[in-house]
Formats: sequence, structure tokens, C-alpha cells
Amino acid sequence: MPDIESIHRPSTATGLSLAVVGVDLRFGGVHALRGVSFDAPAGQITALIGPNGAGKTSLFNTISGFYRPGAGRILLGGEDITRVPVHARAACGLARTFQNIALFRGLSVLENVKLGGHHAMTGGILSAMAYSRAKEREEMALRDEIERRVIDFLELDHIRHRSVDVLSYGLQKRVELARALAMRPRVLMLDEPVAGMNREETEDMARFILDVQEEWGVTVLLVEHDMGMVMDISGHVVVLNFGEVIASGTPANVRVHPQVIEAYLGAATAEQA
Repeated sequence: MPDIESIHRPSTATGLSLAVVGVDLRFGGVHALRGVSFDAPAGQITALIGPNGAGKTSLFNTISGFYRPGAGRILLGGEDITRVPVHARAACGLARTFQNIALFRGLSVLENVKLGGHHAMTGGILSAMAYSRAKEREEMALRDEIERRVIDFLELDHIRHRSVDVLSYGLQKRVELARALAMRPRVLMLDEPVAGMNREETEDMARFILDVQEEWGVTVLLVEHDMGMVMDISGHVVVLNFGEVIASGTPANVRVHPQVIEAYLGAATAEQA
């Protein structure tokens, strides 16, 4: 297991590289991932695309630790985290959002976002149960950092005290992004961040993702079906089909790749390229 402290994100750190090396994953007779390898360069946006059933979700769950691969390695900043437990990967600098909204209903925007930062607090369960001035100061510092560095950054200040239950779908997705950013990630994994959004909401989310990458220096790995957004904001694209990487490279190169056209994008897209 890597030295977690050695790759923990200080507030000024930049993104870490992410490498998937020969990852193989089976569920009984289903071969979900077949020797998948690719690099997500540090500080850049890498998109993972492919048709339904290509293995994108299985790969995301393997990188974030929900699945243990039968073979292969996951490297974060050059450190092997393949066997690091899910909960410990946050301390390594890895954070993710989910395709289906996973907010805590009944809590406010601020309360939901603060939950993302609690993994970095020093107090444990016992100290949380007891009154402590040090604990109170740490809690106030966390709230100040989140309000200043996350809530304002994502333009959520006007709804910070509202319950997430009453928010629009697009705002709920933005709150999920805020909660992930509160974890101080060095690699941010976004699972279909604009799925179900209208055009205006999609454009807003694309802008925020670009801002996170450019201003925070965070490495972004995203799974997304909106090809317009993928091609606009990504620096690197990896294409999966039937659990295998069939292409990788710049958006311009990937969109005219014959196997990609056949598997996913369609001939009409190639004609427009």
C-alpha cells in the first residue's frame, strides 16, 4: 500500500497522473474488462467513451475501488493503489461523482458539501461525540474553506442553506460536484456529469469542469455520452468497446478513427468532422 500522506493533496497541489495498466475484470462468465490500459495525464481532462455495455462503469468502479481486478494495476501519481480500500482512496486524492444523484435528502446544500470534507478532519468518532474547542475550530475552518473555495466557485452561494430536495436536477448535479471538490481531489472522476441536463445546464457544467481543471489543476477523468461536450472540453479521449480499448488520442483523431465510427459515433459524425 502506498504512503497515503505522501500523495495527500495540500490546498495548492496540482493534479496527479492516473494510469490503468492491463486491467482485467470478470463477473462469472462475463469478461467485463479485457487487459485495459490507458493514461490520464496529470492536470488534463480525459474522457472515457463507448457504447452501452462497453465496460465504462465497470472500469470506473475498478479505479475507485468498488471492484478488485483479476489482473492489472491502478497507479495514482505513480503509486500502486490497486489494493487500497475504497475509503482510503479519498485520502490518496481520488474523488468521484455518480451517474445517479446520491445526495443526502433533507440536508442543505452546505451540509451535503461539508460531508465531502470530513474525511480530512483529524477527529474520530469519539472526539466527534464530545465537545472540544479544537474540534469546533476545525469544523469552522472546514466550513470557511468550503464556502470560500467551493460554494462560491460553483456559484451556489445563493442556495447554500436550501434543502437539496427542492433544487432542480441541474443544481443537484452541481452540488454533487461541489461535494467531490470538498474532498480536495487530485484526480476527479465524473460519471456522466451532464446526463439528463438541458442545453443550458450542460453548458454551465462544462464551464465549471473546465474551470476546475484550469484553475485548480485537477486531473479530470469523465464518462459521458454527450459527444459535443466531450469533444469540446477533453484533451484526451479513450474509447472502450466490449471491454477493450479500441482507440485513444486527441478528440480530432478519435472522432475519425474507423473503429470508433463503427462502434459508437456513427458515420454521420465522421462526415461532419
